Amino acid sequence: MARMTHLTRIPGPDGVAPAAQYAHVVTGAGRLVAVSGQLALDEDGALVGEGDAGAQARQVFENLRRCLAAAGATFDDVVKLTYFVTDMAHLPAVRAARAAHLPDDRLPASSAVQVAALVRPEFLLEVEALAVVAA
Repeated sequence: MARMTHLTRIPGPDGVAPAAQYAHVVTGAGRLVAVSGQLALDEDGALVGEGDAGAQARQVFENLRRCLAAAGATFDDVVKLTYFVTDMAHLPAVRAARAAHLPDDRLPASSAVQVAALVRPEFLLEVEALAVVAA
């Protein structure tokens, strides 16, 4: 059963093909929380999962969870995720990490972009988030 929330998710607006991995539209009222793109760094700034998209994705989502918590938010408040990957083949690992934090009935709006490089060559992915916390 879906939790009652201050957000409304619309996976398939009229005339738009329904989305399986995200919601096309998410609306809400409250306080905006913007989380900068997170990389696979532990709390000491060391890379987690060199060459391993799954390990990097899990660390990135843990970092997102911690950043959201610092702002009084949770993944239930996320309205948009933007994925930057160096190879689209990393998306299944990203989705698996996301599934550990976001159930299919509360998926946010999303964008995925393949990039030539991130800030350092050992990073395989980066994820940023927008959330709306109830007023």
